[in-house]
Amino acid sequence: QVQLVESGGGLVQAGGSLRLSCAASGRTFSNYAMAWFRQAPGKEREFVAAISGSGGTIYYVDSVKGRFTISRDSAKNTVFLQMNSLKPEDTAVYYCAARSSGAALTTSSQYTYWGQGTQVTVSS
Repeated sequence: QVQLVESGGGLVQAGGSLRLSCAASGRTFSNYAMAWFRQAPGKEREFVAAISGSGGTIYYVDSVKGRFTISRDSAKNTVFLQMNSLKPEDTAVYYCAARSSGAALTTSSQYTYWGQGTQVTVSS
């Protein structure tokens, strides 16, 4: 079992930055691929970014490329999402997810473990 706890969400003005963190339990963190998804009101959950267990493979949705950066710290069992140049359309609940394989994927159904979510609100 893996437990995920997100933090770092909040209210920010357009153009601002936030850093989300996802702390994972378990002793084999480096074996898990990690990802961030988001869900805006009335919309389906959307892939944002993923990172492989080794950290060597990273994917982003096109809408956040050049603005968001996913990274992981295996010593701290934590994955991060640095979000810069935020836009109102980035407003959503952001979820951390993990899968018990090192390969990073972009489909939510491929992830087994989920955090409770953290709200990000970007005002115009």
